[in-house]
Formats: sequence, structure tokens, C-alpha cells
Amino acid sequence: MQKKEYSIEIGGKPLTAQFTDLADQAHGSVILRYGNTAVLATAVMSDTVKDGLSYFPLTVDYEEKFYAAGAILGNRFMRREGRPSDEAILSGRAVDRTIRPLFNQKMRNEVQVVITILSLDEYDPDVLAVNAASLALLTSDIPWGGPVSCVRIGKKREGDEFLINPEYKDRVDAETDLDSIMCGKDGKINMIEVGAKEVHETLLSNAFKKAREEIERLQEFQLKIAQEIGKEKRVIHVKTAPESMVGLFAEHIEGKLLDSVFCGVAGKSNIMVLKNEWLALFKEKIPNADPSFASDYYEEKVDELIHRQAIENNKRADGRGLDEVRALYAQAGGVSPVLHGSGIFYRGGTHVFSALTLGGPGDSLLIDSMEEQNAHKRFIHHYNFPPFSSGETGRLGGLNRRMIGHGALAEKALEAVIPTKENFPYTIRLVSESMASNGSTSMASVCAGTLALLDGGVPITALVAGIAMGLMMKDERTYKILTDIQGPEDHHGDMDFKVAGTHAGVTAIQMDVKVDGIPIAILEEALVDAKKAREHILDILNNEISKPRSDISPRAPKIVTLSVKQDQIGMVIGPGGKMINGIKDKTGVEDITIEEDGTVFITGKNGTAEEAARIINEMTREYKAGEQFEGEVTRILDFGAFVKIGSNTEGLVHISEVAPFRIENISEVLTVGEKVPVVIKEIDEKNRINLSIKSIDPDFVQRNKGNHPHTE
Repeated sequence: MQKKEYSIEIGGKPLTAQFTDLADQAHGSVILRYGNTAVLATAVMSDTVKDGLSYFPLTVDYEEKFYAAGAILGNRFMRREGRPSDEAILSGRAVDRTIRPLFNQKMRNEVQVVITILSLDEYDPDVLAVNAASLALLTSDIPWGGPVSCVRIGKKREGDEFLINPEYKDRVDAETDLDSIMCGKDGKINMIEVGAKEVHETLLSNAFKKAREEIERLQEFQLKIAQEIGKEKRVIHVKTAPESMVGLFAEHIEGKLLDSVFCGVAGKSNIMVLKNEWLALFKEKIPNADPSFASDYYEEKVDELIHRQAIENNKRADGRGLDEVRALYAQAGGVSPVLHGSGIFYRGGTHVFSALTLGGPGDSLLIDSMEEQNAHKRFIHHYNFPPFSSGETGRLGGLNRRMIGHGALAEKALEAVIPTKENFPYTIRLVSESMASNGSTSMASVCAGTLALLDGGVPITALVAGIAMGLMMKDERTYKILTDIQGPEDHHGDMDFKVAGTHAGVTAIQMDVKVDGIPIAILEEALVDAKKAREHILDILNNEISKPRSDISPRAPKIVTLSVKQDQIGMVIGPGGKMINGIKDKTGVEDITIEEDGTVFITGKNGTAEEAARIINEMTREYKAGEQFEGEVTRILDFGAFVKIGSNTEGLVHISEVAPFRIENISEVLTVGEKVPVVIKEIDEKNRINLSIKSIDPDFVQRNKGNHPHTE
């Protein structure tokens, strides 16, 4: 095997790039290791052009292999990896969003980057995947504008130091306030993912700067490798449009463009009407040319116009000010009493409906992935984008990467305010439905989700809102930041910078760009504008509903929580689950979940949870000497009687403890089924309960002797 290795220390650990002939049919490949985590990245480009496309055909596949975690997972009837997990999709999206802007977008050769996880230990492979993809492309013959580098920045609540590429255990630590991935090149940032616990914008700015320091070191590392082993880049000939097209557009379409784009209407219909007119004209006048030329040229002219008007004239397509948020509408509840909670949120032409469902701990999502096995997730946010929300037709019922990504972003934004299991033991599921889309339905889902949580009585710690910021940039000194971008600004803008948070601070950020990167100074400015917009939206939400409803929906299950000793867990469960299943059958309770520490969560409706709790409390009650009961005689033996004092507990009243005088035959004074007063006299070393009647009621036998003829 041919092998060449390069190493650099990042975050106190060596990052090692290994170039071998293992995947020598790929145009570029590398194995990147950090600790005991390793990924293989390969890059391949087709020799032929894919005609008729209006976009650059890049595919990024992120392949989880269960052997990497030393585990046999998956379907028990087919121990083979199936569809990608949500985590794999999100990691693949992070790679795609980082490397895509650095390609010539006019290329029509297919490029595929495949990330294969070879081993997984203390470090999440997502950061490695971005850096490995960069190295595979950089050292290949595929034309690309990299390198680009990636680093994870974390921070504990205490202290001022940032964590560089923290281990997984540190990322999920309850004391960690910041977990972020940042990518970039040449001193700029081009991709961001942030999950945070209401952190201040100043902290984020410092995190950007710390990330830039590490990115610059990684850049030098990659460039050195490329100088030594990088292949000469292929020359790609991009097809050119017919010369007559430019004149045709100028004569018939260009004069109409300004009025169509800047019509003062918050929509894309006028832009599309003119585009369809142009495509029909192109087909008529230049019938033998590829229509994708016409489509691309039209989009370029719209892009130029939107940039020019924003930068030079402070104008937006719908007539708003650059920092103006569209009209807002918030509604908490009022959809149907069947729902446990609901929220509706409008921001201009973007409309989202969110529904809340509450369940018991047993309804939590079981995670069985490379990173986590048998883990339970109790807060879930799902996002749907039906085709009608963008005025289109299409297939329903499927999931795509965009839906998973948007759902995960909104979930991350809300997770910071979800109550702890100790304070609210419910499993919480939110589903956000995009009903109408014209810019950032993910941030609208955060707002609608907040309304639904409050309407459902979930005691979230604060209200959360989100906003999407955009950018029109000529260069680093000539640019305009846009607040609350909508369709054309999102499509043609240079940055989509989504920021969610509370009045106290930021809980989530996601950034994509269409340029090489964004200077940190611009990001800092965008954070300030985003905070202003976020606080405006939070005021609207607060005016609709300022705190959680006083109680959850009567249609939601009730959860009763109690504790048993750890050595009592086996008794409650019983052999093969016989005891706990018996309680479920007897009471009709929905679920009983017992934690390792002895915490018991009982989920049920119509009093079933309370009844199951009563039974378990009786089962696990620890009796003490001196406690008094009215018990039922269950058995009579020569030496005494057994008396039931709990549903599963009985004690012995010795014949000498029945009365203060001698009794020859106990059956002459007590009968099975009789109610008798008893007190616990002692509990012996074998945990046997000894009871006494005479100690609590010495006259019991004499008073009741009429019921026992043998006492005459």
C-alpha cells in the first residue's frame, strides 16, 4: 500500500490526513483521523456534461457504517444499514452547504462526494467530514475553489475559554452553553450551525473569531498538502449561450424587468410570468438552442438587478425598508379541542401551523444510531413542506433533506427552553406544517412552535422567535444587510443567516452562502439587526400569549411521578414483567416507566394513573413499628392469625397478642374476613411484620365476644 501522512494539532489533538491507494479509482480521496474517529472522503467528477440542467449537479452522500461504532445495529431481520439517519442527513447537508459555493455554478459535469465513516469514538465525525471532503477535492483534478476548513467551537457555562473540537461527552454536558460548527476560508465564514442556551451576541462574535484562527491554521495545512501531492486541475469548458440571446433579451425583456421584480408585491408570480414570456420568446426565436441558457441568463439579470437596487438605492422588491419585518400574525390555540396545543404564525406570505402532542415517557423516540444506542429523545420537532405551500404540485408523504434540516433547526432553537424531565416528564412532539412559503418557514416554525407549546401548557422557560437575514454584497465594503428575506432575496441573495432566540439571547443559528464567505464584521452587524427583529417578533408573540396555559389539555394523558428504592424495582416489575403488566391490565393505565434511579412515571387518563400509583405505593411501602391499621384476617392458624394491612402486605398477630388474657383457641375469638384493629409491634430481621391487637385495643375481644360464642 502506498501511503503518505500529514498531521496538525487542533484542539490539543493531532489531526492526521492519510493519502493511500485504497480508493485509487476515485479522482481524490483521503482518510482523516482525529482521536479514534476516522472518515474516508472520495470525490469523483463525470467526464460528460449533463445537458438541460439549470443547476450544478453536486451530490454529497454521508455513509454511516455500524461497524464503525463496533455495533451490530439495524433491522434484526436484515443486519444491514438502511436509509440514512437524520444525523447522517444533517451531517451530509453541512458538507454540501460548505463546499457547494466554491464550485463554478455553471459547470454541468456531475460531481459526487462520498463520506464513509470508518470508525467512531470520542469525536463526532461531522467536522472531520467537511475537512476530509475539502482535502479530497483539493488534491483531486476536479476544479474547485477550496480549500475550506471546519472546526467545532464549544463553551462551558463557567469560564471564558472556548473548547476546540470538544469530545461528544462535553457537547452534551448540561453545563455546555454553546455547541457550534463553523466553516470558512481566507478569513471569512461560509457555513454556520449553532445550538446555544440563550447566549449573548458578543459571545458568538468571539466564537466566530476563535473559529477563524483555527480555520486559518487548517487552511495552511491543506494548502501545504496540495502543493506536494495535488493533481493538476482539469479544464472544464462551460457551454456558451448563443450571441443572439443577449440582444433578444435586451430588446424585449430587459425594459420590463424592473417593474416585474420591484412591483411592491411580496411574491414571485410577476417574476415568473416575465420569465415564462422570455422562455417562450427564446424558444421561438432561437429554437435549436438549449433552453437552460435562457433560464440561467434570466436569473443572472434578476440577480444583478436585486443586488444593484439594494446596494445603490436601498430598494427591495416588495418596497420594504432594509430592516423592516413583514406584517405579523400570531394565534395560540383555537384550532380544535382535540389538539393538545396549537399555534399559527404569519410573517408576510409565510404561514406555518404547529400542533403539539403530549405523551408519557414511554412515547419518547428511541435512538439507535452510530453515536447513541438505546438513547431516548423526549422533545421532537418535525417539519413538513407540502407542495401546495409554494403553489406547486408534487408527491406527498415523502421526506427530503430540506424537511429534515429545517425541522432540526427549529428543534434546536426551541430545545433550549424545554423544561427538564424532572419538572415536566412528558414526551413533547411538535409538528410544523408549512401552509404558505415565501421566505424562511423554518424560523416561522420556531414562532408557531412557541405558540403551540404555550397553548398546550408546557412550562417553557422563555418565548423563542426566529428571523432570516440576507445580504447583497458587491465587496467587503459595499453591501447591504436585509432583514426578513423573502423568496427572490433568498434565491438571489449572497447569504441566508437564520437566527433564533429569546429576549435573553440566541438559541440557534444556521448560515448558508452563495459566495466564498462572509467577513466577521458583516456577521456581527447582521446579529445586531437580527436581535432587533427578533425582539419585535417576540413582542407580537407575547401579546398573543405571554405564559403557558395553567393546565395541559384534558385530552392529554396525566403523568403521576413517584419514587421507589432501587432494590424495589425488581419487585414492582416482577418476574418477566408479570407484576407491572398486571398493574397495567388491572388499572387500564397507558404506560408505566421505571428509571434506573427508581423514579416511576405513570401515564394514564381518567384516574388510571392515580390508581396505578396507589397500588405501587402500597407494594413498596416500608412499614414501621407503631403504625396502626384496620386489617382483615386472612388466615387462622393454631399459633395466631395473619392480618392483611396493605394490598400485598400482611402480618402475624400471635395468639398471645390478641387479648390481655390467655386464649386457648384463637378461632374462637377471630374469624377469616373479620376487620380488626392492629398495630405493628415489631419488624424482625427477616422483614416479617409482627402485629398486636391488644396493644391498640385491649378490650376488642371482650367488646366483640357476642360475635364469638366460645368466649362466654
